[in-house]
Amino acid sequence: MLLLRRGPLPLLWGAQTASVFGDRLYALAVMWLAWQRSGGAAMGLVAIAESVPYIVLGTVGRRVMERFTTLRALALVDLVRMVLVAALPWTWEVFGTPGLLVSAALLGVGGALFDPNLGALVPDLVRAEEVQAVNGLMDSTSRIARVAGPGSAGVLLAVMPMAGLFWLDAGTFALSAVALAVLGAGNGLRASVPTGASAASGAGPRARVLVRTHPETGVVLAVHGIVIFAGAVSIVMPALVAVRLGGGIGTYGVMLAATGAGSIVGNAIAGNVGLPKALPAFYCAAWSVSGALMAATGSVSTVTELVAVSAAYGAVSPFLAVSLSTHLARFPPAARRRLLTLDQTVIRTMGTLAMAGIPALAAAHPSAGFTAGGLATAVVGIAGCAVVVWWAKTRTPLPGAEPVLESVGG
Repeated sequence: MLLLRRGPLPLLWGAQTASVFGDRLYALAVMWLAWQRSGGAAMGLVAIAESVPYIVLGTVGRRVMERFTTLRALALVDLVRMVLVAALPWTWEVFGTPGLLVSAALLGVGGALFDPNLGALVPDLVRAEEVQAVNGLMDSTSRIARVAGPGSAGVLLAVMPMAGLFWLDAGTFALSAVALAVLGAGNGLRASVPTGASAASGAGPRARVLVRTHPETGVVLAVHGIVIFAGAVSIVMPALVAVRLGGGIGTYGVMLAATGAGSIVGNAIAGNVGLPKALPAFYCAAWSVSGALMAATGSVSTVTELVAVSAAYGAVSPFLAVSLSTHLARFPPAARRRLLTLDQTVIRTMGTLAMAGIPALAAAHPSAGFTAGGLATAVVGIAGCAVVVWWAKTRTPLPGAEPVLESVGG
């Protein structure tokens, strides 16, 4: 936590922690609102509406993405998201489900512009040897929010109306916008952030060129997309709890708490211990472990076993996030942004496709669904690891390949 004692990181980390916490409240509130007013179909439509902008902007919106590569531009995005979230209860009352879907899509546009661009900027705030630690620090925001969010929502709803959760989320966007604007005004951050003509012109490497010249990174992103597709079975966890263990919402809550606690412990390790230099192979291998644990979840017979497997599963997830972000941080800023955008596009596309059928199939036989999804994830992880290791041993890069430029920090 020494990183929180200097420079811009305390302000950025605090603001993003609040923002991610607000996002968890928003996710709970909007899905409940959709379910309450229009049923389960509306929940799926909201998820799709939010994901489509990631896919579209990641595929054909390169020039648009490049216009939001500064902290000040990202502060503007957060201000727009603040207004959209604050107005969402009114939008729903006036325009109904269509209004909710349009708001979700616009918020998806904001997320698609914000997430990869901020992820590309963070490594430039620290020295090269601190990149892994700062990635672990930023990853901790989601871990904390996943543990605190659901419980906090229940407490807050006891003292405020449902609309209050949206207003609270709007407040966290305001905090994030102020923090980013303040940081963007700092002279120390301008050197590493493209501005002016370079940002507006869309200059920078194309995603297909980067994947072609760095095939190990292409394998990593392909593995990420496939395992997201296979992992869609996790949405039927309540069905597994009910069918396999005869439990209810209390057991489900215990499982979520165990997963969250494991992820916090894993984050503390992943951000602070030395990871292997061969991060692509490590990343794929970690997915094989995660898949094995998912498959084991389908065979649990007691709550104790479920808690143990869930905690282990949660502990692995930070290693996935930190190893991927640290690997991508080794690229220069422009290439880093393109790869982060490509990753978002891939996982959103695969997740949307998976939601169209896998949960419905897995709900009928949750144990078999978890076993199949976990085994598929493990096999894909092992295959990806084998391919990456083979490429490293043969040292035969594709024509035009060049080494990754270690352009991180200052």
